[in-house]
Amino acid sequence: MTKKPTKKMQEANASAKEVTPMMTSYAADESSSSPSRRNLSGVIERTDRFHNIDYGLVPFKYSHNTSNKSSLNIRDAIILCQKAYYNFSVFRNVIDLMTEFSCSSLYFTGGNKKSREFFEAFFKKINLENFLDKFFREYYRSGNVFIYRFDYTLKPEDVLKITQTFGGGVSEEASSAGVVLPAKYMILNPADIQYGGNISFVGGKYYKILTDYELERLRNPTTDEDRAVLKSLDEQNKTKLKKKTYSGAGAFVSLPLDVDRVNAVFYKKQDYEPFSVPMGFPVLEDINWKQEMKKMDMALTRTTQQAVLLITMGSELKNGTLNINQKNIEAMQGLFQNQSVGKVLVSDFTTKAEFIIPDIGAILDPKKYQIVNEDIQLGLNNILVGDEKFSSTNAKVNIFMERLNQGRKALITDFLLPEIKRLSQNMGFKNFPTPHFEEMDFKDTSVWNRVCAQLVQIGVLTPSESITAINTGVLPDEEHSVESQREFLEYKNEGLYAPVVSGPGAGAAPINTGRPVGSKAPQSTKTPSPAGGGKKTPAIASYSIKGVSEAFREFEKLQAKVEDFLKKKHKKKTLTPEQLQVVEAMAKDIFTNEEKDKWISSIKEYSSGSAKPNEDRISKLKEISEEHGIDLFHASVLNFSQI
Repeated sequence: MTKKPTKKMQEANASAKEVTPMMTSYAADESSSSPSRRNLSGVIERTDRFHNIDYGLVPFKYSHNTSNKSSLNIRDAIILCQKAYYNFSVFRNVIDLMTEFSCSSLYFTGGNKKSREFFEAFFKKINLENFLDKFFREYYRSGNVFIYRFDYTLKPEDVLKITQTFGGGVSEEASSAGVVLPAKYMILNPADIQYGGNISFVGGKYYKILTDYELERLRNPTTDEDRAVLKSLDEQNKTKLKKKTYSGAGAFVSLPLDVDRVNAVFYKKQDYEPFSVPMGFPVLEDINWKQEMKKMDMALTRTTQQAVLLITMGSELKNGTLNINQKNIEAMQGLFQNQSVGKVLVSDFTTKAEFIIPDIGAILDPKKYQIVNEDIQLGLNNILVGDEKFSSTNAKVNIFMERLNQGRKALITDFLLPEIKRLSQNMGFKNFPTPHFEEMDFKDTSVWNRVCAQLVQIGVLTPSESITAINTGVLPDEEHSVESQREFLEYKNEGLYAPVVSGPGAGAAPINTGRPVGSKAPQSTKTPSPAGGGKKTPAIASYSIKGVSEAFREFEKLQAKVEDFLKKKHKKKTLTPEQLQVVEAMAKDIFTNEEKDKWISSIKEYSSGSAKPNEDRISKLKEISEEHGIDLFHASVLNFSQI
């Protein structure tokens, strides 16, 4: 007898007919005897496939839909980078390396001599080198540098002394009121800074969250400065200050920072971002992962001293039964409970002992660190890695130096240059100088040193300029050169700095390298006098320092053209060091023998070896070479720069 289905069973059957299995799909033609089946796993979109990216840190908050889903905010990121710098050598060494390479001496161009001397003395007074070290460390560590300026007012007599020494156009009215100069520049902790402003993050205001120490000083002010800060707080912050504990959003006491005294420099920040994400933040998880593996390895290595001594006692009889003496086992256990008896074991032939040492060699294999180490090194752009080819290391060094140059430009553009303009306006300087960092060069400087020495011998550079050029790689501009030559002329008139070789512009009597004074020289062949009966005085050649610099630049361009020609001729992308030497020699031959308008057209002729030397030009260069004691190439440089 068939049971009649109930109403609930009918509803369940009806709903079951509408269900389609997730992993199967039937064809549309239900009349087919063999329905097709396919795997839907290939077309199912995986849920949360961008989970790790979506829950990453964002340094700002637009709305609830695009908010920072990470459990960290930008303040947490800065604090984590600071802690990583304090505790992990791989992070600290890279930051210190970038800081030390970025800190080089400043020099100034433009303006006038008095303004340059003023800023050199001023930055030396406030110890700018120490400030630069702190700036770059914070710049590469947290990416958010907040510079606070402490000012002091000069007395009228001090303003008069500065004006007399360095010039300037400070009016009497401004002098009597007092000129304000910076006394110190201080780096604020970016973890204590909050931002409040408009929607475009332009023209907003920065607030400093007061620490516990600062709060206690404000609750019990003892100095005039503390009372002034307490007085400047609004009523809301004064109410918060009276509380002993702080909880909830906005409960901290924040002090608005004077926008005229605060200067913010950020590491690669967009305009719509209030703060910058630190450079080292992306590698913090890798560093943490590596530290966890190290702790695990240290825990395992401590187990190596806990080796187990396995002692087998007794024997098996012929009938299969075991011959075990329980008393002997207890005696053996009592023997090894006494740790003083640990190296001597006396037993009969029935006792067998062996040490069981844990096999942890596979677990301590350093291969598991390979991937995480590579990720950390690539993330921090660490150039001190090793085990790489020279070309790869050279490329990484160039990228590393370019990153440092970006940081140095950011410091000059965002802080130093605006400060110099502001101070020049206060001191009344009509023109202000431009600061520059000395260039970092890891190439061989022997050629550059020889060039500087030759420029000193021919009088283009003064001794002080040559020492500066050798140490810094910077040649003086036209204004600097004229000032130095005028000062140097006074020393030469006194007989100081006598040149090694005599020549045009030496400014002193030539050094006598011939016969002693008073000795008779043999009769020499007389040279016919020129028309008119008078003696012909040789013309004194003069050379332009700008022309010398231009000559070297033109030679570098010519050398590059020769290199491109040979690459195209031999169908090579790069040339070997030996081939580059051939390029340099060929470029020197063209530079020496040909005029500038024939350099490019004669490359093919010189590459085939069919070029002939220009005797007239070589003869002229030999005269310059003998006159100044230099080779033909440097004589060509002087000939190029001759006025």
